[in-house]
Parts: sequence; structure tokens; C-alpha cells
Amino acid sequence: MSAIAFPLPEASILVRRDAILRGLAELVPPECLVTSEDERRAFETDGLTAYRRMPLAVALPRNTEEVSAILRFCHENGVKVVPRGAGTSLCGGAIPQEDAIVLGIAKMNRILEVDYGNRIARVQAGVTNLAITGAVSAENFFYAPDPSSQLACTIAGNIAMNSGGAHCLKYGVTTNNVLGVRMVMIDGTVVDLGGAHLDSGGLDLLGIVVGSEGQLGVVTEATVRILRMAEGATPVLFGFPSVESAGATVAAIIGAGLIPVAIEYMDKLAIEICEAFAHAGYPLDVEAMLIIEVEGCEAEIQAQLGRIVEIAKTHGVSVVKESRSAMETAAIWKGRKSAFGATGRIADYICMDGTIPTGRLPEVLKRIDELCAQHGLRAANVFHAGDGNLHPLVLYNINDPVEQEKAETVGNEILKLCVEVGGCLTGEHGVGVEKRDLMTFQFDTVDLDQQMRLRAAFDPAWLLNPAKVFPLEGRIAA
Repeated sequence: MSAIAFPLPEASILVRRDAILRGLAELVPPECLVTSEDERRAFETDGLTAYRRMPLAVALPRNTEEVSAILRFCHENGVKVVPRGAGTSLCGGAIPQEDAIVLGIAKMNRILEVDYGNRIARVQAGVTNLAITGAVSAENFFYAPDPSSQLACTIAGNIAMNSGGAHCLKYGVTTNNVLGVRMVMIDGTVVDLGGAHLDSGGLDLLGIVVGSEGQLGVVTEATVRILRMAEGATPVLFGFPSVESAGATVAAIIGAGLIPVAIEYMDKLAIEICEAFAHAGYPLDVEAMLIIEVEGCEAEIQAQLGRIVEIAKTHGVSVVKESRSAMETAAIWKGRKSAFGATGRIADYICMDGTIPTGRLPEVLKRIDELCAQHGLRAANVFHAGDGNLHPLVLYNINDPVEQEKAETVGNEILKLCVEVGGCLTGEHGVGVEKRDLMTFQFDTVDLDQQMRLRAAFDPAWLLNPAKVFPLEGRIAA
């Protein structure tokens, strides 16, 4: 059934499993090592649940020193390692292999330092995204990146995939909000990259690590930016009679030089699914909806909204509904951030993640509908429209191998479409295994060789998160 290839497990590693487990048991206490089949099963997949592999073992270290000892042992014994945050990856980034151990950072979940004067927080990598904002909100600060899984996803995973979120249009994605990391190399060496300020001197190795999908090292601590909360913020619902008019409105807003804090898109199917779950007051008699949030003082908010409403009117907007209370605002964002879970209540789905120029939104949305119709499938479109980061949810029945194959075909065609119109394969979910075999569609051999040489410079034996990102054939050693 699986359309994604996984390497066959290395027989010698499987034979040595008992010896490997004994070696790991000397490095961490029993409660930090998962070895039984039943317990390991919880780690056999991530958010891409159509694919599963049982890991050799699972190590759950408590600090940087234990991570260093584990990686040194694996390096010396040729054992593959799959780093894992909360396992929310939608591209299979944390799916293990049978001859690999999973190294989870869930026990490293402390906020180590908050410095309001310099607007930074230093945290262990297992801290959840939302927990940072929770720790500083009493002082009217927040951590800007806000992926939909922010209640569960960890900073380690955010760094691995360069996660974004609804508010990244104004504040940027993870790479714009992480100032420094402590990382353990595959041989156990601990390195500090960046620091507690912007633009550290020397090579921008931090920029390489963010988005590297756990292939260069295991991040154990991060120093992140915290920002002052705006004086106020108001989300507004805009309903449109067609997907094309909604897409054209997004392009026109960005083209006018306006930067709202968020522009989120939902088509009719996504609206119906999310409204049934969250009861957020979404309009049900439209074909597409935008959630546009602006922030600042009241005068600034109204000035921005006035210009945005005028642009929307030129594109035939039929509903304009401004939030009038904190309760309404919470409901509006609950509906959007619950979209993936709400969709899972009615069908299995593959969540795609591609990025396009915002000016091409109308034609791309139309083409997505056509691709789904050609294969007898439906897609619920819900995504970060402001920066062109698409998230079509292709619905299918996971128990029907034919439908799964159709869904994967449609997903691949959508990603190819993103590249064809001048975009790229991923915006914030990463490549993982899901898009690995499409990398040759975006990059030529020279591009891929350069990327693989860089990867191999950090991990010559390709032990860290193997079988991800790069095609299985033609890998280059350092």
C-alpha cells in the first residue's frame, strides 16, 4: 500500500539490539528508556499516520549531557538516530526506521530564563510553543510563531521544520524569532550557535540549522525573541462568492503594501467543517472566507480595516463581520486553529504544504479543485494566504488503498503545481519523507549535491534522521 519507500533495516544492527539496549541503559535511568514493543508503538509514527515503522528503542534524555552521551554512543556503534519533538510532523519527519533509535526531547521542558529587558527567553527544546507565551503573557509579552499545533508542538520541532503559523505574515517564522541554539552533534560534541542578540558574528550556521529537519544535530536549548503585545487586535471575517475573488483580494491587499498581522483563507468545505466544530459564527452562504486580523491602537486598527474593506469591496465581498468582543475573537481563532482536527472528524486526509506567489492564488485554487475532481476526491482548503503558504487537505478513506493512492497522486500534483508557478515544495511542514522524492522536481542535481555535501559535513555517516529530505539514491559522503 505504501507509496513512500523506506530503506530495509540493517541486519547487523537488529542482531546487536540487545547489546545496544545494554549500552543505552548505562547512559540513562530506566524511566528514560523505552524498549518493550507495546511502549515503542507510541513512537512508530507522527502526524503522517498513514506510515508506521517500529523503532529499535526510544531514549528520553533529561538534559544536554545525556543527549551528548547517547549520540556519542550511537556514533561509535553506527546506530541511526531519529530526533523527535512532540511527533506532530505532518510530513513524516519523525517516523523512525526499524534499525534506528528515537531520541525524544519531551523530558526537557523547562523555561530556563526570561530577560524582559533584552526581550529574550532561553528554553529547553522540549518546551511547547504555546508555553513560552504562557510564561511571559502576564508581562504583556508573547512568542510570535503560532502553528496550529502550538498547544502540543515543541520548540525543537519548530526549529527542525522552521514552523510558521497564522501570524507569521507580520512577525516572521521560526528562523526570524530564534536567536541562538545549543546543539549536540552526532559525535556528542556540544556547540552553541548564535546567542542572545540579533546577527551574531561569523558564519550563519544558525540559519542552516533552523529548517534542517534534525539532520545536522539535536537541539537541546534555544534562545528566542519575545515581543510586546500590541495595544489591541481585531479579526474580521470576509465572505466571498467565489474562491477566485477571495484569492484576488489577498493579492490586492499585499500589492497595496498593507501587512495585516494575519490573512487566513478557508473555502466552503473548510468553513462548514470548522463551524460545525467550533461554532465560531462563520458565514455558511459563501464560497470562500478570509480571516484578516489587524492590530495596534484603535485609530490604527480602523484605518487599516477601512482600506482593506475597500479593497475587498472591489472584489465582490458579500460578508464583512468584525469581531466585537474577546469571546468572538477567541471563537474565530479556535475555528481556524482547530481546522486539521475538525477535518479529521469527518474523513482521513493528507495535509499538503506548498508555497506560491500570492499573485497566483486565484489560478492555483482553481487548479487544485480541478485536480481533485479529476480523481473523484475533495479538498478542504485552509491556509496562510498572506504569505502564500497553502494547506489543502485532500480527503480520502485510509482503509481504501485505491483512494490512498489517488490522494497521494493529487497531493504530488498540487506540490508540483506550486513549483511550476514560482513557489516551492514546503512552507513550514518540512520535506520529511512525504516530499523527499519530489526534491528532484524543484532542485537539479547540482543543487541537491551541494545540499547533501553540507549535510554530510555535519554527519558523514548519515546517522541522523536518515531516509528524510533527500532522495535515497545518490547520497554523498563528506
